[in-house]
Amino acid sequence: MNQDSYSSDQPTGQDPLVLLKTLQLLWTKQELGKLKEEIRRGFARLEDPLAGLLAMLESSSDWKGKGHSLGYCITTELQLWIKAHPAVPQSGTKLKKLQARVLGMLSQCPANLLDPLISIYQLHTADRNYLLEHVSHLYLQGNYKEAAILSIKLKLQPDQDVEKMCTPLLLQDKANLVEAYVAEYPELQRKLLQTLDTWCESSFNIRDIIRPYQGLSKYNPEKFNRRVLSKLIFRLLERFNVDSALCPNVINQRHLRTLNYLFYKRFVEKTMTEENWADHIQSTVGENRWLQAHLVQSLLRHCDARGAARWAQHCQVPPEMLPQAVAEELQKLHIQDRVEEVTKADNYEASKKKDYYQLPIPRENIHFLQTWEETLQCWEKVLQAGQVVGVDMEWKPSFGMVGKPRVALLQLALKDEVFLLDLPRLLEQAEAEGEKEKLPHFIQMLYSDAAITKLGYGMSGDLSSLAATCSALKDTEKQMLGVVDLLAVDKQLQWGKDSRKVDGLSPEHSHEERGVRQPEKGLSLLVQHVLGKPLDKTEQLSNWEKRPLREEQILYAASDAYCLLEIYERLCKDPESFGLGSDLTESLVGKQSKKPRAKKQLNKQEAPSPSGQEFQGPRTEPSHPPAPISPQEFSVVCDNMLQGLGRYLRCLGVDVRLLDNEDDHRKAAEVCNCNKYLKVSRERMKQLVESSRQVSGEHSAGCPGSQSCSVTVPVCDTAQPGCTPHSEQAEGTDQCRAAMGLAGDTVLQVTAIPPGVLDRAELTDFYCCTCCGKVFWEGSHFGRIVSQFQDVLVASGNTQSFYELS
Repeated sequence: MNQDSYSSDQPTGQDPLVLLKTLQLLWTKQELGKLKEEIRRGFARLEDPLAGLLAMLESSSDWKGKGHSLGYCITTELQLWIKAHPAVPQSGTKLKKLQARVLGMLSQCPANLLDPLISIYQLHTADRNYLLEHVSHLYLQGNYKEAAILSIKLKLQPDQDVEKMCTPLLLQDKANLVEAYVAEYPELQRKLLQTLDTWCESSFNIRDIIRPYQGLSKYNPEKFNRRVLSKLIFRLLERFNVDSALCPNVINQRHLRTLNYLFYKRFVEKTMTEENWADHIQSTVGENRWLQAHLVQSLLRHCDARGAARWAQHCQVPPEMLPQAVAEELQKLHIQDRVEEVTKADNYEASKKKDYYQLPIPRENIHFLQTWEETLQCWEKVLQAGQVVGVDMEWKPSFGMVGKPRVALLQLALKDEVFLLDLPRLLEQAEAEGEKEKLPHFIQMLYSDAAITKLGYGMSGDLSSLAATCSALKDTEKQMLGVVDLLAVDKQLQWGKDSRKVDGLSPEHSHEERGVRQPEKGLSLLVQHVLGKPLDKTEQLSNWEKRPLREEQILYAASDAYCLLEIYERLCKDPESFGLGSDLTESLVGKQSKKPRAKKQLNKQEAPSPSGQEFQGPRTEPSHPPAPISPQEFSVVCDNMLQGLGRYLRCLGVDVRLLDNEDDHRKAAEVCNCNKYLKVSRERMKQLVESSRQVSGEHSAGCPGSQSCSVTVPVCDTAQPGCTPHSEQAEGTDQCRAAMGLAGDTVLQVTAIPPGVLDRAELTDFYCCTCCGKVFWEGSHFGRIVSQFQDVLVASGNTQSFYELS
């Protein structure tokens, strides 16, 4: 059936504007059911429903605003009606004319109308050149956002200049729209990233970008600079999984910042060993000539020519890049120099044992596992009921580069030995043998077994990296049982305010020898408080992916996991001495650490400590549902919530009382320690607001302060329906037309009433707190509050409008 035969079957065509008036009346009455029925009947009577919809939209403007509108309702109903009447869609010249009309409206459309209109008028089938010309016209008019959105909806991006379209959006801080613009087009993603990287060149003048867009609205220069662009580039690289080599400028700048940070850690803080530092320098600089040049300059700033030559040799800097003085020293270097440095380092390593936590188990009880056969022996010991396991993970620091860190080492500490699992090697081996799920299966068994106590510190961050390493472990955190996150415990421990500034240096080691010593923090600080000495964190930023691991790395990794066992044991033996309750279980339940919005996530799972047996693991519920909170904590939450509700209701003239509890007799909820509210009519409030405005003008002309001119208004008891304050026209208002005042020199805060509120006909009264002078009125927020708490709000039967909290 074609359109002509469909139209001939219709009764006499109805005027769409007559239909619109009928629909507007139903919309005003909010009779949505009748409205939708009338829309469907109306479309059936229209000779051309598609042209009729445009006529109605062109004659109305309600659809141009945000949110639900009559125009949106009519459009979506037509979309549904067309599905039931497939003969309606048009084609040919008639459709082209309708498409031209609707295109002119799209730039004014809210987001929720775009897709329905594009679908109804089949804009995807329109002439592409015509669509591009229309978008170009929007762009030239300065409607950059609208041009981009329409391009996305009509999929016009491949035929557009990505730099031209995205530049004004970035200047207006619309990076999310830029991401959406290139989201489905890898080639455009690469072009955009290359453009942004070009802007980050040190020789590029960013003002050259801004100049063609002078006078651009919503442009914020503070949000358009190299630092912001660099962050955007890294975010896009990660989101679209694009090779970072496409953006050499930002990558080099990020590596340079890493280089500067490493020099600070080694030569200022002096908290990195020589081997650790050299590993990172080599992996950061590599064969990049630009970075090698910066390396040499940094060496000369922190070392003499001989020291710079030695490090240049260690980092394999080409001799032709070295200054003459450094190149000459490089030729003079002898093996004995390096032997002396190693000896000096060994002496220092031996002496620092007095300052830091030391493993209490022999070195032969630390096992580095790289084969599946070795790992099976580990699991046989670990996966035993009643076992307590210290768990930690290490990965190569990213120094802000793209991508999530991948776990390079998994540490499992038992009472008498520590297992260090070479995770990349084991996963590679399992995949080669066609059993890639084997290792994840055992890890899941460990975390989900409630009979095994797992100890960690900030475990959520570890598990996030574990999931990035092996996708089969992405749900491990949801399945955890028997887990104690000592980060959550650490937050409850009652340390003194100054105790977190402990230096930890022995008299033998001065600041000059060690550099700028940073205060202990995190797990190291917890170890210091509980066990007496901090952890030695000099290997924390090691390259954990490099094999073989150095001896210092092995000892550090083992210590990080084993110290958790000793901390847990000490806390369980004497919790009260650390400010925890005598029942450690009660102290821990419900006080989980929270995940912040930042990328660094803290563990939200926490378990109670043993009851009945020393150093015996707890059984906990899965971590995915929120853990229950203690009765005391729940009571505090309820108090805060109910008193907040009580304050709001009392200000509206509603008497709110909290029923007494057997354990805690509470007083009735009060507002600002006051239980008297003044009820003021809307007309009277208008007079007060106008008076306040006049006072402001007279004060500017030299009137004395309002405190001396305030009008004292008699106050009735707690506001009641029908309670009207006496002496509405108080005497003394002519004296300087002072601001409205209450008893006790309390000034009524009428200037805080937003414009337009006094014009709302449904508002008959306002309620004023006689203590603080704040003004309240009943609105939609009050209705939502009452509806949400209707289960605990019971209306009393007397004439006074008040509730009792049950």
